[in-house]
Amino acid sequence: MDSHESLGRRTFVAGAAAAAFLGASPGTAEAAAPVGGNLPGFHPALKDQLHFPLAWGTSPIRDFRAWRRAARAVVEDHLIVGRQDRTPYAPEFTAGPQGDGYTRQMVTVSLTGYERVRGALLTPHGPGPFPAVLLLHDHGARFDIGKEKLVRPWDDETRLASAQAWADTYFSGRFVGDELARRGYVVLCLDAFGWGDRGPLTYDQQQALASNFFNLGSSLAGLMAREDVRAAAFLAGLDRVDAHRVAAVGFSMGAYRAWQTAALSDDIAAAASVCWMTGLREMMVPGNNTLRGQSSYYMLHPGLPRFLDFPDVAGIAAPRPMLFFSGALDTLFPGDGVRVAHDKLRAVWRSRHAEERLHLRTWPDLGHVFVDRMQDEVLTWLDRVL
Repeated sequence: MDSHESLGRRTFVAGAAAAAFLGASPGTAEAAAPVGGNLPGFHPALKDQLHFPLAWGTSPIRDFRAWRRAARAVVEDHLIVGRQDRTPYAPEFTAGPQGDGYTRQMVTVSLTGYERVRGALLTPHGPGPFPAVLLLHDHGARFDIGKEKLVRPWDDETRLASAQAWADTYFSGRFVGDELARRGYVVLCLDAFGWGDRGPLTYDQQQALASNFFNLGSSLAGLMAREDVRAAAFLAGLDRVDAHRVAAVGFSMGAYRAWQTAALSDDIAAAASVCWMTGLREMMVPGNNTLRGQSSYYMLHPGLPRFLDFPDVAGIAAPRPMLFFSGALDTLFPGDGVRVAHDKLRAVWRSRHAEERLHLRTWPDLGHVFVDRMQDEVLTWLDRVL
């Protein structure tokens, strides 16, 4: 889902050719044609088939550890991109200027066997080992900056201007990564494919790029998932890091990445996800932003909804500490979808007698943002759970 682009509907002219494409006769073109938001006219029937039979509590598997293994295996099978666990990281570190109580470095690593990835690595002053945060950037239909959305750039004035404008809009002017480092956390933030040093992509290129990934037997979402899991393992393996105290934190698409990484990686001890959680059925309604395609491909694992809903996947991380924030004014994630997701999450953690480890909050006066008071609560929560 494109996190910040304006919502809207498109007008379609559907004639006999469109009806034929959808498998309808010309006489039924009006009923079968796409409806507002790019949905097929028969989308209610397709939604009725989404029963999520592998969800915890619905699945016939009653042992939680066995269910967790089975559910994770199904997600793994739908990532399309093969595991890259044996690819050497071969990190290269480049020193940057000192921060306020922390050291800055650029690090370049191999997360897969395909290409090298560049990111920002911040380390608090002191002996360590430190708790750490894998910080995951959003989408936002803004591709010239990736890691720079969350870590203040120190070597590019043009990107600094873009990054500061982004921080002013969504983060109360703060750079979340720098705040975490000042608080005593090692921070790793890497560019996802298409952003920053791995781009810039343009908005209109996403659909073709995703199609070509599929034709190559792969996917954008699968690549991002695999890379995030590998990044978590790399961070946990650094000598400066306490491997038992590594969290994933993200906003918007980064929030999706955070709970997904927690579900797929045992290197993540806790995760904080701000403004990306909903029920799939409740999201697939006319007018919802995800129906525009394009950006949605970064969060699309073909076939997975036949087994698991979004909160079902996040539930694989139970009973580890997890935080989910939403904004009541966030038009990207309507309240009914958030409530369905929160109910599912609560049921999973409750079944593990660990509901106190699940922090769910909807901010009544906020939309799609991660402002200072939200950040402060996340920081306090991280200090407690790690």
